[in-house]
Amino acid sequence: MKQFLCIVAALIAGVPAAATVYHVSSTPLPSLPASRQFRHVAEAAKSANPGDTVLIHTGIYREPILLTRSGTPAHPIRFEAAPAANVTITGADTLQGWTHEPGLERIYSVAWPYQFIGGPLHAHPDDDYHILIGRAEQVFVRGYGLNPVLRRDQMSRGTFFVDEAAKRLLIWRADNGEVAPDDATVEASTRSVLWDCTGAYITLRGVRFRYAANAAQQPAVRFAGRGDVVEDCIFERTNAEGAGFQAPDQVARRCSFQDNGQMGIGINRAHRLLVTDCLIRNNNTKGFDRGWEAGGEKTVLSRGVVYANCRVLSNRGAGLWFDIGNENCEVHNCLIADNEDAGIFYEISYGLHAHDNVIVGNGFANTPGAWGAAAGICLSSSPGAVIERNLLVGNKEGFDFREQDRTTPRIDAGPDEKEVSVWNHDETIRHNVIADNRDAQTWGWFDNHDERHWPALMQTKRIGKESNGTAGGEIARPLQVAGNTGPPTNLNLEKLKITFTTNIYDAPDGQGIFHWGTDWGRHQYYVDLGKVQHQLGLEQGSIVVPFAFADYLTRDFRVPATSPALKMDCYPRGSVPDVRLGILTGVKR
Repeated sequence: MKQFLCIVAALIAGVPAAATVYHVSSTPLPSLPASRQFRHVAEAAKSANPGDTVLIHTGIYREPILLTRSGTPAHPIRFEAAPAANVTITGADTLQGWTHEPGLERIYSVAWPYQFIGGPLHAHPDDDYHILIGRAEQVFVRGYGLNPVLRRDQMSRGTFFVDEAAKRLLIWRADNGEVAPDDATVEASTRSVLWDCTGAYITLRGVRFRYAANAAQQPAVRFAGRGDVVEDCIFERTNAEGAGFQAPDQVARRCSFQDNGQMGIGINRAHRLLVTDCLIRNNNTKGFDRGWEAGGEKTVLSRGVVYANCRVLSNRGAGLWFDIGNENCEVHNCLIADNEDAGIFYEISYGLHAHDNVIVGNGFANTPGAWGAAAGICLSSSPGAVIERNLLVGNKEGFDFREQDRTTPRIDAGPDEKEVSVWNHDETIRHNVIADNRDAQTWGWFDNHDERHWPALMQTKRIGKESNGTAGGEIARPLQVAGNTGPPTNLNLEKLKITFTTNIYDAPDGQGIFHWGTDWGRHQYYVDLGKVQHQLGLEQGSIVVPFAFADYLTRDFRVPATSPALKMDCYPRGSVPDVRLGILTGVKR
């Protein structure tokens, strides 16, 4: 009776009466009862309850895993690699039954019943290139990928072709080698989903995911349960997105998102997501259109997303891209380096707080259409931001505004509510070091017809009878978007309430300091910060002074104890991964 009462009390308290540890192994584990070991992760997932742990032993698991059961906040269901185990979950299979195709070339084929995407168009835009890369199939020989072609007569060494009519997969190895009927060195992606978690409070740790045949904008690994946590995992070499986060209160900790075909991470309505101590590197390997969706990550319609202590490196597009209706997101103490477009691109969203980051070497790809988005940080029609204590050094441009007449949906809008207008206003850029950026340290790319980025006294355009009441004349109406309320009229720089203050600038000869306006419209290049302060009323308390630090190439940004960056509180607080910060004596430049 006493034992029974204890069990009842535990159940009432929401505590599992007896948590179970299950094991997954491709080979039997004689020391364990059969009821607690499985050959497949998906089988174990059907038995696990709140508080249970599934330990996955070394092996390559070729299976899709669907998790619908939920844990609780106090007792999540845990899936972990066993101690010292090397666990890979892959979307690829080795194929059997290869035969040589007629002809002199060493082209081999095998039965291929798979079709991942219907229709001829698999990506945006609908040009020949995206029709090719939009296909989801992947083929690997000894871990090296072959390149797809769309027709049999386009094949050459190192390519593959899917003959949909004949339902055959044709390959030609890069080394022109033979392919035996049961060649285990050839793998092809046969699954688009590796891990689909709709259960809440699931914890995943220590697993490598790779080789999914997922379509553009679709994650190979999806976390769609509240409170899911993923730690120490690797998401790599998937056809499109490595991982997707799609529910509130999730955490990604010490994970790597790398070498994926379109993006490392896709985030949608994942409010309060924390991404911490992660690596996001070399994504968009297939070369998807960067104005559509490509690069390190993309976040949409999410509130309170935080990136902390991450490394965002060498992505083929923007490093971190927040797009459409995001609110109050934060990026801090991150190294954001060598991304081909903007380091942080915050677009038609609200309330970014970017602070204490080191942002270097971004924006040099000269991507068509990326005007205003080739900077360390770009605010694109995104009000309410605070940008402070960042080192913006050695980028194509340091800090940018990008402005067009834009609208965005809102997170809490009803299904029939229209999009709202959004533009840059009420932003504060303070206590940053903006130095050695090639084209400009700060650039205001305002592509509007109403001259809103100029002070009232500097505005010149006139339309109709609408006057701004100054000697500068009357201003143009901004564009109106059908079905939506356009931005307010009579805007000027004073009304935008954009504050630049207490920043440090360093621009050697040939590098611009402050550019205001687009190249193709009215603009002014300022080489004297005093004129910025006098004419635009910006950069009060800011100075131009040499920014001395140890060594750019080794990311050693230690500064002398007498550095103005320290005295003006323009230096990052705390640590940044892979960066040396602090005080240095005997500085070299």
